[in-house]
Amino acid sequence: MATDDLNAPLGQHKTKRHGLALPTLLLQALAGVLGLFVLVFVLWTALVEDPLGGEPIAVVATERPQADSIKADEAKTAVVQPPAAQPPAAAPATQTVTVIDGSSGQRQEVQVAASARPQQNPGIDKRLIEKSRHGLLPQIATDGTRPSDVYAQPVKTAQGSPDGPRIALIVGSLGVGANSTAEALNKLPGPVTLAFTPYTVDVAKLVERARSGGHEVLLQVPMEPFDYPDNDPGPQTLLTSLAPEQNIDRLHWLMSRFQGYVGITNYMGARFTASDRPIASVLREIAKRGLIYVDDGSSPRSLTSQMAGANKLPFAKAEIVVDAVPTRVEIDKALARLETIARERGLVVGAATALPVSIERIARWAKAATARGVILVPISAAAVKAKSS
Repeated sequence: MATDDLNAPLGQHKTKRHGLALPTLLLQALAGVLGLFVLVFVLWTALVEDPLGGEPIAVVATERPQADSIKADEAKTAVVQPPAAQPPAAAPATQTVTVIDGSSGQRQEVQVAASARPQQNPGIDKRLIEKSRHGLLPQIATDGTRPSDVYAQPVKTAQGSPDGPRIALIVGSLGVGANSTAEALNKLPGPVTLAFTPYTVDVAKLVERARSGGHEVLLQVPMEPFDYPDNDPGPQTLLTSLAPEQNIDRLHWLMSRFQGYVGITNYMGARFTASDRPIASVLREIAKRGLIYVDDGSSPRSLTSQMAGANKLPFAKAEIVVDAVPTRVEIDKALARLETIARERGLVVGAATALPVSIERIARWAKAATARGVILVPISAAAVKAKSS
């Protein structure tokens, strides 16, 4: 009977296929291989210790130290890693200091190195230094030798006028500006005393250059002015609000910045030098270390003259601030007054700041004054031990 394909139920009388389902078997095989790989990886990471975590390595042969009694040709393997990058050297910290001209009120912002490391000058007498937590400090030697004597420069008298009028002239604020410092070192004659601030990174080299040029050197110690902190002398300023031991610790930090100076002078400090207890403790410490003290003459209220006498401290004070008005005409007038006083009294002390105009006028005046018989002397020749009052 013929098959009625039209009326036959669906799915019946179909021929069964016995071929293999290849795609299904292939997927199952791949899944099995992947599972086996994962199992091996898990077991390897659990049982094998590899601290480098797959980092590229190189195996090289290195010799053992000779102290190890092994054969010279025996080698060991070492893991070589790329060297760590070295951080760049930090630039010296700086601090902005606002300097206000006392006569004109003009403000000037200058940058000083706030964390300059203490440096040692060549040619320093080891008997005159003491180690401290801040660095080297000046001291009186065991035989009584004083730094102010050892580092003093000789007085050079002119031929034909050995007893002529004498002027000790101090130029300060060196180290604040590189150009003005270089100008002072290049143009000013040796008998002019140079006062350095303690913040310049290469201050020790500058001081040594000054001493090699025949200059006596003073350390300028920052002291509190009346308008502090608007007018800030710099880091480690001596303050009236601090206890005496705190100011002495700051003084030691300042003293340790370089060596070879004959004494201390103030950098600003109108309030501090007018306060008896703070300035008295500082002057006692200066006297104890065999130095002189020089008042720059900028403050009429300073008590340093009386306090120096009480501590038998060699002392000098500038009677004229040459560039109180920093113009050529006024500086020339001040230098002329300085010379007049020297001829009347025999000796006078003047002070100036390392301004370009001041350096230029002083250098020019010094040549002419020497020709007129004036003797320029270092500050140590003008510092006398005041009588106790």
